[in-house]
Amino acid sequence: MSDPSSRGPVLRTPFHARTTASQVLEGIDLTDRHAVVTGGSSGIGAETVRALATAGAAVTVATRRPELAAPLIKELSTVPQAGPVQAVELDLADMSSVASFVQQWHGPLDMLVGNAGIMALPSLCLNDQGWELQLATNFLGHFALATGLHQALREAGEARIVMVSSGAHRKTPFDFADPNFERRPYDPWSAYGQSKTANVLFTCGARRWADDGIIANSVNPGFIITNLQRHLSDEALRAAGVTKVDGELVVPAHFKSPAQGASTSVLLAASPLVRGVTGLYFEDNQEAQIVRGDADQTSGVAAHALNRDSADRLWDLAESALPQAGYTRQ
Repeated sequence: MSDPSSRGPVLRTPFHARTTASQVLEGIDLTDRHAVVTGGSSGIGAETVRALATAGAAVTVATRRPELAAPLIKELSTVPQAGPVQAVELDLADMSSVASFVQQWHGPLDMLVGNAGIMALPSLCLNDQGWELQLATNFLGHFALATGLHQALREAGEARIVMVSSGAHRKTPFDFADPNFERRPYDPWSAYGQSKTANVLFTCGARRWADDGIIANSVNPGFIITNLQRHLSDEALRAAGVTKVDGELVVPAHFKSPAQGASTSVLLAASPLVRGVTGLYFEDNQEAQIVRGDADQTSGVAAHALNRDSADRLWDLAESALPQAGYTRQ
């Protein structure tokens, strides 16, 4: 399997920023493959589910509110070639909920797409274990889910983990001294960026699973209007150019549709073009260039997010948190 530290030129595919998830999977048969997509009831998660299922995969939508996936499940049940789709409750900020999901899983798992997330909570919130809620949801819950399902991923023979990160990671290294804002002032965007750096570091640390046939990569889906923006103020939405003064929605030209935003997740989850590739960060369906981490960078992956020492340190931190939360693995 590919080692990002030893790679030469970045990996290129025939796809681009406006490619849709279904276009990435044209001609690919995922019959008898099994996938879990967190946050798969809306936005780019729903488009990820739609593309994978339409290609024949059996997909489990892991979501806090399974009832919201009902329309998508009904829609896909009418698609002749689609694989079966079900929704199962999962609250990533609650380790007991993650443990319950893991215990219900039986059989191999070919694809795990960590798509669910929260962004820019206006005030500091903690989960029951004292983790800042964005870090707990976006990273720790997915870490617990992946490690809990490790045996199922190994049984698949060639399994893939995809973590949905964000360009916000570039200016926010992981703060090992104070990850939960116990001493430093809370900032919504620093907390969000840190959680997304953690997503990338997790896929870097997952190189330890390469011998089990498990690869892991991260993705920046780009700018898409979804429920992820629900915590932003009207002022922030106007500043981002997505609403007018009267609140009317505006879609800027550089924004993607949810189907376009899901394409890179689907590429990493199922395309043969990235078979055996692990520990990389992709955007617009291409491997990203490594860049310095600061606010001036508008694309690429920050070097601090691919640092192996930081990845291993974060892995140890997360592993130590799981027994304290009463979490038990599969």
